[in-house]
Amino acid sequence: MEQDYFVHESSYVDQPCRIGSGTKIWHFTHVMANSVIGENCNIGQNVVISPEVVLGNNVKIQNNVSVYTGVICEDDVFLGPSCVFTNVINPRSHVSRKAEYRETLLCRGASIGANATIVCGHRIGRYAFIGAGAVVTKDVPDYALLVGNPARQRGWVCQCGEKLSFQETTAACQACGAQYHLEAGCVKEVSI
Repeated sequence: MEQDYFVHESSYVDQPCRIGSGTKIWHFTHVMANSVIGENCNIGQNVVISPEVVLGNNVKIQNNVSVYTGVICEDDVFLGPSCVFTNVINPRSHVSRKAEYRETLLCRGASIGANATIVCGHRIGRYAFIGAGAVVTKDVPDYALLVGNPARQRGWVCQCGEKLSFQETTAACQACGAQYHLEAGCVKEVSI
């Protein structure tokens, strides 16, 4: 069967693993066994995909990112250059903690900025936006905008990535026109 994805000749793909059609894996990347990569993903140079990582469709990973065991990225997730994941809360070189890996879930459409750090065991909500250099130490709501160290919420974003301005409990995106409703600290897109 003919391969329907691209792997640069300088990269390694260990078997078994599953790679979806249209995916591109660029220079000096290592995809480890038992990982699952969806369709139409773009994986930049010098990336490591650890065993049992799951990437949905249309995931974009910029250069110099290590996606460790326990990380799950749903469809349309963006990982900025040199962003960092952890998978153990209290690592020690002389203590094996592989049985203590904590799952990190990046929900559909989440974007992680350059050099941001995501501490393991948390959920990054749908279409949430984590600013460059932020350090995330807790769960992030859907559509939330977080910046800083430690990361703090500074607003809400549309699924197109533009910051939303709420008038009481409603907002309309100035860029794409999508409408949102805010209730009890949760934002939901409103169907028109």
